[in-house]
Amino acid sequence: MAEITKEQQEQLDNFNWTKYEQGIDQVDQNKLDEFERLVKENFVDTQADELVIGTVTHLTDREAIIDINAKSEGVISLNEFRYNPNLKVGDKVEVLVDIREDKTGQLVLSHKKARTIKAWDRVNAAFESGEIVNGFVKCRTKGGMIVDVFGIEAFLPGSQIDVKPIRDYDQFVNKTMEFKVVKINHEFKNVVVSHKALIEADIEEQKREIIGQLEKGQVLEGVVKNITSYGVFVDLGGVDGLIHITDLSWSRINHPTEVLELDQKINVVILDFDDNKSRIQLGLKQLQKHPWEALSDDLKVGDKVKGKVVVIADYGAFVEVADGVEGLIHVSEMSWSTHLRSAQDFVNIGDEVEAVILTLDRDERKMSLGIKQLTTDPWTDITAKYPVGSKHTGTVRNFTNFGVFVELEEGIDGLVYISDLSWTKKIKHPSEFCSVGDKMDVVVLELDVNTRKLALGHKQLEPNPWDKYENEFAVGTIHQGTISKITDKGATVPFNEDILAFVPSRHLETESGKKLGKGDTADFKIIEFSKEFKRVVASHTAIFKEEEEKNVKEAAAQPAQQVEKSTLGDLDVLQELKDKMEKEQ
Repeated sequence: MAEITKEQQEQLDNFNWTKYEQGIDQVDQNKLDEFERLVKENFVDTQADELVIGTVTHLTDREAIIDINAKSEGVISLNEFRYNPNLKVGDKVEVLVDIREDKTGQLVLSHKKARTIKAWDRVNAAFESGEIVNGFVKCRTKGGMIVDVFGIEAFLPGSQIDVKPIRDYDQFVNKTMEFKVVKINHEFKNVVVSHKALIEADIEEQKREIIGQLEKGQVLEGVVKNITSYGVFVDLGGVDGLIHITDLSWSRINHPTEVLELDQKINVVILDFDDNKSRIQLGLKQLQKHPWEALSDDLKVGDKVKGKVVVIADYGAFVEVADGVEGLIHVSEMSWSTHLRSAQDFVNIGDEVEAVILTLDRDERKMSLGIKQLTTDPWTDITAKYPVGSKHTGTVRNFTNFGVFVELEEGIDGLVYISDLSWTKKIKHPSEFCSVGDKMDVVVLELDVNTRKLALGHKQLEPNPWDKYENEFAVGTIHQGTISKITDKGATVPFNEDILAFVPSRHLETESGKKLGKGDTADFKIIEFSKEFKRVVASHTAIFKEEEEKNVKEAAAQPAQQVEKSTLGDLDVLQELKDKMEKEQ
């Protein structure tokens, strides 16, 4: 407000307005002109909804006093200035004359409405020019933040807050930040701003500088930016690099979180990068001495070591005997048994085991271990424990097409050939005779210590029933039986639980010309008996055919004798007649 002179003030104070209105006193025209000039210079002719520039004259805890050169000053709540926490006395601000004079004669102003009126013009201008604007983060919303820019609520996506992922959005609420207007939708009155865009230019410059200096083997400091199941992304100062999970530690790990955590500062070494250096491969374990190099020189083949099972495969288990140093226990080295099983039958992941070093190659960084070597080889005194002819009880462990593997004890397996399972039964596969896990009585048939082979027998525990059947069912003997099955080639007739005879089709014919069928009971003649092949062939037809042949032979023999006798008799009579006639002459 312009300064008023002492003389001018006295004129205003002493002016008689009543007389002036009544026309009692004649006013000097010069003085009247002077008064109008003073009013025009010192007071703004405000109109409702008019946008003017005011000056902050005073600040309280809650309000700001604004002078717009009107009859009175206006009061605006500081809430309208939340976007500008640095507001101070003397600042010029845009205000809207909301009410020229309320019922108390007070001027009512609004900064918020003034900002809104000009907001779109300022936002559009900032968008076209790329100007950096200040915004007040009001609150968090789905996918980002709501920001007050010039009085307009703009959207700040979560991805545009910073160049690195933000996990705590609340830390930005009620803060004033710099933004760049990146998108305006005039149809829906939507504004999108970005804070990330402001720092990307600086980062891009840093990035170019860093990339230009990258060399393989270079050690850099970085910050863990993101952790995945396959590795860790590290921010090298605007440039991201990846540490693969295999390059995090010399020891086996299941997940990178076992080694690193988010926002952790670490030193890394550059292992490799592509031509444009957009993909940078980093290493962490390479900064440490290789565990094989730190392995004790005193360690040698034959030594006992302890370790933890870290990996299991069908062929064996890997045991970590020291940090980053693993040895393989092949499944064949887990048991003296020649019957190989899965490694999971012996150990589990996480088990603490003791083993013997079998091979050690420091150059190739390979080590093989054995567990069975901690116990005595059961084949050492095999001849004493399992001599030929000795009887034992074992466990059926496995089948083959040709026999059954029976385990007598851990490490001692023997084979029972399919032909040694039963004297009488014809077995096509061992599963017809027994099951895995069954107990089986066996006798040692053969023993070869050099090849570690043990031949066992089961049927040999009992006498061969075919020895007695050889006489009982000799060829030519006749037995009664019932046909159990009919096939195209013939029929089967069980004479007992061991003897199952085969009758060819042509031998099923009865004396009446009919053929025997399933369930028919008849006499059968043994026409073939093989003890070696356990084969018995019988015939029903042979019984009456033999009788017929006998009768035919007898019948054929009788006429022949009669003819012979009559012929001889006749010859004798004729001779006698001949001799008598010769004498008479």
